[in-house]
Amino acid sequence: MDFAPALALQEKIVAQKRNDSVLQDELLLLEHEPVYTIGRTPDRASLLGAAHLPHPLFSINRGGQATYHGPGQLIGYPIIDLRRCGQDLHKYLRWLEQLLIDFLARYEIAASRRESLTGVWVAERKIASIGVGVRHWITMHGFALNVCDDLSPFDHIVPCGINDVAMTSIEKETGKMLPVADVARAVEQVALRRFKSLRVAPEMQLMDA
Repeated sequence: MDFAPALALQEKIVAQKRNDSVLQDELLLLEHEPVYTIGRTPDRASLLGAAHLPHPLFSINRGGQATYHGPGQLIGYPIIDLRRCGQDLHKYLRWLEQLLIDFLARYEIAASRRESLTGVWVAERKIASIGVGVRHWITMHGFALNVCDDLSPFDHIVPCGINDVAMTSIEKETGKMLPVADVARAVEQVALRRFKSLRVAPEMQLMDA
């Protein structure tokens, strides 16, 4: 799916959930045509000027610096009402990271966090980027997991604003080229199992926020 209609779809669902608090949370899993994005930051140094970029650039309402999305990369957009989850953005980010770490263990990839850096890593190599936006405590945007994609477009930016970062993928780590649709189905299974760990008890939920 092109980035613009995917962004519009997210915004539509967020607005619906804002107006109807009983709507279920959702997880969009898809691929994008090649695109660069950057979050809401006045510091755009990670774009290296931007004029040289080979693909379109979108400035969006997430945190973080520049990143690349394209075919062979699984994009996950959880649209979750954090009022049911203790209104804890830090907890949500760690939940996203752990979701991907648990998923990658299925492929015997020993992924982990790195202190003070959001995302998922294999040793010093970054395999998944995370950047979220929140409106009225409802999340949008999410994660980008490199499955079997061409990583060379990352060379045109400073990925996530981290100098000299090495990007990797499931294919590079395992030598296997997996269909992104198969990876999406497996991520869905892990997300469904782990979702309860994000929620708080009903008496702790703040639905009028």
